[in-house]
Amino acid sequence: MNINLEEKFAEQYDKKAHAIYFTPGRVNLIGEHIDYNGGLVMPCAITLGTWLAIAPNQDHKFRFKSLNFENESIVESNVLNEKDGNHWANYPVGVINEMIKDGKEITGLDFLFYGNIPIGSGLSSSASIEIATAYALNTHFNLGYDKLELVKIAKRVENDFIGLNSGIMDQFAVAFGEKNKAIVLDCETLKYKMVDVELGKYVLAIINTNKPRELADSKYNERVAECQTALKQLNEEITLHYLCELNAEKFALHSHVITDEVILNRATHVVKENDRVHLAAKALNGGNLEEFGRLMYASHESLRNLYEVSGKELDAVVDFCKDYEHVIGARMTGAGFGGCAIALLEKGFEEDFAKHLTDYYVAKIGYPAAIYISEIGGGPTSL
Repeated sequence: MNINLEEKFAEQYDKKAHAIYFTPGRVNLIGEHIDYNGGLVMPCAITLGTWLAIAPNQDHKFRFKSLNFENESIVESNVLNEKDGNHWANYPVGVINEMIKDGKEITGLDFLFYGNIPIGSGLSSSASIEIATAYALNTHFNLGYDKLELVKIAKRVENDFIGLNSGIMDQFAVAFGEKNKAIVLDCETLKYKMVDVELGKYVLAIINTNKPRELADSKYNERVAECQTALKQLNEEITLHYLCELNAEKFALHSHVITDEVILNRATHVVKENDRVHLAAKALNGGNLEEFGRLMYASHESLRNLYEVSGKELDAVVDFCKDYEHVIGARMTGAGFGGCAIALLEKGFEEDFAKHLTDYYVAKIGYPAAIYISEIGGGPTSL
């Protein structure tokens, strides 16, 4: 962090911060658009994230300020159940509201947030804010929640208070992230295992296409419906609850019942992407980064051609990476139609990569992408 948050807090509130916390953002390394089909995802925490400074006050109010947004918010303790339009402070307000509904006693606090996660890029800035708030409150008031309970509180905020019908992966990855490890997570059962990710001479490059993800929600719902159609047709011959109960070999035995080419493409992506998560975990456990990189490229091609959730911006980034000799794997990450791609980039070539990718991307798209370099980081912490 290149900002002295303690100093900024004193400037904003004319008193010292009581404590400072950090919570990461996340990327999904592989396993895209299969969580709602009973598949596995492989997210990891990143070293971009949210810093939060807090201090108690005596007037039973909650004050929310951010170095990223001009508009601040002051909320009386008796109106925490009210959402304030699209104000960014709805995320921490929602967390406090959930904890008070849970019978916890939370008194007045002053908050100052700072984040270096690009907003709206698919790196989970909202989940990072939610977990930062939940972790800080849990620590400051000694509320006794475990990590999974904090994750579930944050998901309720997203679903019930904010009103977004999102899954649990973002909050889970942010809270459970460990340095140099990825999480292989079943979003349905919440069973998970940690996988070592020793990047060695590589770093994680995160490339924000700077294209708003405007189609993501409508196309997401469309893909869910298409997968349900595939499942229904397969159930004419076998009994399945989810598409990901099949591996590619078993799917090939029964895929003839899916007569529509588009529906078949969607189901093929789902089944093979889930297989790729298993293969990726095996590659990482064996320290085979080259194989993991190959699986990243295969994942992107499937998302591009079979699932059709990429776009010219994401494709431009991945196409450049394929021809750049110091990258061994790249793919879109997140819902698609904009947002971010990730790449495994050899250390020492960060500036060269950024320059040449920028030139290529501007020539293809007309405006620059934003490039961030990250390692695989840990979960929430007190600083």
